[in-house]
Amino acid sequence: MEDSIKAGNGLTRRHLLAGAALAAGAGLALPAPAIAQNARKTFVLVHGAWHGGWCWKYVRDILEQNGHRVFTPTMTGLGMYSHMLTPEVDMNTHIQDIENLFHWEDLENVTLVGHSYAGWVCSGALETVEKQVGSLVMVDAFLPVDGSSAYDTNKPEQQVNLDKLRAEGVLKRPAPPARAFVKTEENIAWVDAKMTPQPLAAVFTPISLTGARERIAKKMFIRALGFAQPAFQANYEATSADPSWETYGVPADQSSHDIMVDAPELLAKLIEENAA
Repeated sequence: MEDSIKAGNGLTRRHLLAGAALAAGAGLALPAPAIAQNARKTFVLVHGAWHGGWCWKYVRDILEQNGHRVFTPTMTGLGMYSHMLTPEVDMNTHIQDIENLFHWEDLENVTLVGHSYAGWVCSGALETVEKQVGSLVMVDAFLPVDGSSAYDTNKPEQQVNLDKLRAEGVLKRPAPPARAFVKTEENIAWVDAKMTPQPLAAVFTPISLTGARERIAKKMFIRALGFAQPAFQANYEATSADPSWETYGVPADQSSHDIMVDAPELLAKLIEENAA
């Protein structure tokens, strides 16, 4: 891309603040309210499995302090809505959660951000809200293909365990310890206290896609390089080779999978720079 720069750690970024830099270089001092109004963006940050909107707390605070409008929905059956888990809650429920947010909040020109499992949810929701999304950021996330399910991404031994849970009529998949996702010691206890079981039916839900995700003109994939997940690594490599995507690799010493918890300042900056 002609207007981007690649850094050694896997970064490919557009420079969206060129106008502001020119104004500063010319010694222009615009009134603060005017700058804030012109720069105000809308973000929808979608959490991954076992998490809730709470996991975006640090990133949300930074973006809101910068004058933006930020939504951090929690999907049905998780987090603050964990008491609403029923056998009917599946991935389609979660896709509808996001579609409904766009509808009832009259959202337009949104920067949609999905972490991990939310790669499925955001890909599905884009089939309905595509024209309301100006840019897309996938954070260490799945990029599903039509007809696939989250079940397909598991190793054979994990599939056996999932099949067993399903046969036993279990509704939820227990959360792993936060240490599996979080690097910063001071946040591990906080994340452990917040995570809730994932609705099991969501694992088996096939997704229906027609290519809306690919039609979003402005896209970024952010990879936690220190988190071992073959699907995320494959997505990072594929998007790095695709000129329609920008990519950024977060070094292992900065973050594990939950980049929004381990490195919120960096993630907020990348999200903001990729805003619609």
